[in-house]
Amino acid sequence: MSTVITKPKVQIAPGLLTELLALTKEEKQVIVHCLFDARFMLGAKIRIWPSTYLYDTGSSHRSELVHADNIALSPQWTEVPHGKVVHFSLLFTGLPSVCSTFNLIEEIDQPGGFTVTGIKRNDSDVYFVWV
Repeated sequence: MSTVITKPKVQIAPGLLTELLALTKEEKQVIVHCLFDARFMLGAKIRIWPSTYLYDTGSSHRSELVHADNIALSPQWTEVPHGKVVHFSLLFTGLPSVCSTFNLIEEIDQPGGFTVTGIKRNDSDVYFVWV
């Protein structure tokens, strides 16, 4: 016969509990929806490098790219049809709670990396930018 416990007694070491609560708060993620305009380009191709980061302008914090949707990861390419605006989304690890402005920088060893500076932080951590 099984016993249902309605209110279990759980003891967690105070130091561990503090650490777990801090980790829970740090697990926020940032979503950046990007628009790439190819209305005046012929044969455009885009991709995102894993070395794309969000930099908090008030500290040395760097949020890492976790996932990219609707855009190829380097070395692959996404072809952009002439006359179209392509929408893609980037998911990053969380920014510090004190961050008020950040930059999106694709660090690559060739010209043409995506860069958007001075993005103002909002409560939802969801952003829309032209790249």
